[in-house]
Amino acid sequence: MPTLASHIDPKGTLFIGNQDAYAGLLATLRGRQAFVVQGGRDRSIERHRARGKYLPRERIDMVVDPGTPFLELSTLAGFGQYDDQAPGAAIVTGIGIVHGCPCMFIANDATVKGGSLLPASIKKHIRAQQIALENRLPTLYLVDSGGAFLPLQDEVFPDKDHFGGTFYCQARMSAAGLPQLSVVLGGCTAGGAYVPALSDEVIIVEGIGRIFLGGPPIVKAALGEIVDPDELGGAELHTLESGVADHIAYDEPEAYAKLRDSVAHLNQPPVPTPPQPSRPPLHSTEELGGVVNHDARIPFDIREIIARIADASEFQEFKPRYGDSIVTGTAHVHGYPVGLIGNNGIIFSSAALKATHFIEMCNQRGIPILFLQNTSGYMVGRDAEAGGIAKDGAKMVASVANSTVPKLTVLVGGSYGAGNYGMCGRGFQPRFLFAWPNSRIATMSAETAQTVLVDIRRGGLDRDQVDEEQLEKIRSEVADQYETQSDPYYATSRIWDDGLIEPSQTRAVLGLCLALAARAPGDDAPRYRVFRM
Repeated sequence: MPTLASHIDPKGTLFIGNQDAYAGLLATLRGRQAFVVQGGRDRSIERHRARGKYLPRERIDMVVDPGTPFLELSTLAGFGQYDDQAPGAAIVTGIGIVHGCPCMFIANDATVKGGSLLPASIKKHIRAQQIALENRLPTLYLVDSGGAFLPLQDEVFPDKDHFGGTFYCQARMSAAGLPQLSVVLGGCTAGGAYVPALSDEVIIVEGIGRIFLGGPPIVKAALGEIVDPDELGGAELHTLESGVADHIAYDEPEAYAKLRDSVAHLNQPPVPTPPQPSRPPLHSTEELGGVVNHDARIPFDIREIIARIADASEFQEFKPRYGDSIVTGTAHVHGYPVGLIGNNGIIFSSAALKATHFIEMCNQRGIPILFLQNTSGYMVGRDAEAGGIAKDGAKMVASVANSTVPKLTVLVGGSYGAGNYGMCGRGFQPRFLFAWPNSRIATMSAETAQTVLVDIRRGGLDRDQVDEEQLEKIRSEVADQYETQSDPYYATSRIWDDGLIEPSQTRAVLGLCLALAARAPGDDAPRYRVFRM
């Protein structure tokens, strides 16, 4: 297979300047991730440990196979929301390996608002269940939650994507043959009681695990009955009398040993061996921060990223001389085959047709598709419109929507306008979507938005009514709005992606995702033959 050569000078001024700028982005990302893990709540963590309890990531570490990777998802969910009092949205989700079987973990963090579920918590919970369903993963719930966050009950309770949606997904996943296992490590009150109750198998830890539809305060208010929490819903009651739990553990490590034993007997298919050995790229993944220009207005060649992700930097490019604002071709990542579609700027009609043709071929051949997004969108202007950019862009969008092979997306730069859709943004349901900390996502750039909205405002006024000072104020407000809302932390806080990742980690993350895709390639046959575009 042809090998990609790099045209970047690692000793050049531009490369070094880019790397220095990216080092600042990575320092910010790592600092914010560290805060989510253990920052700003020392007293809460101290009280938690005083009860003999472990933190959620420590719990996961005791379950997964030693030395295996854990792919944490949406680490920064809730960032900048809820007065910055809900790091990680009070829940940890991710994919780990247990006895060789990939599993989805959903673990409450009781050090954040007692593990209560905020709107972002529920969105993160449901997103994890969706990923588990698409990738045919058993789900392990490490339950330590105070239930719904009552001050925001109208945002967490009644709608289809609210708290009830988690139970709906759990029941549907079990019906689809995906095991649902729970370890009860704290409170499971009211609706929260249904997480273990809907599980196939439940382990409860004596002394800290409790399950009840109505806790002691509710029982006292409703019945005038004063009852001890353990008598009302503790481990002894639920394993001896009610049958709500199946196994009792006398401390957390014992509970995780029992959970591992249960996973060992799930009879789940293993991750398939890749069709060819994994080979490192010829160009270091550590150079990716220098590939991306710190000034987003300066383009970079998407092939430079592919050369640092693909096995041995080998890439069989498709239609290299046609529609060159999109790059398409096949490669392997950690031994798994993948079709790549990457942007080199604005999407013209020829590029849209080329991408459509390539997507159809990947579907016919059963090859997963990786989209590398860095585009300002589809071309505009009279010539583009006369040339049919709307119908050609629609062909590309439709092919992405109807694609049945696993789709993965990484935002490596800008993701603007309909380019976000054509390049498989969140609305087109990729199996996984990750973003780099330099990425931006919005209907248009801040510079374009302020020009458009000011011109619209000016066009609605008579000449003698134009107030330049007022228009300048509008321009400034629009620029501030778009800068804020296109920021990657704004996006990841709202779970528009599955997490911000460092560029150098991208190859490893994609390798895990492609392994999961090989295990669950999808059942639907392609919905179209290959049409030459």
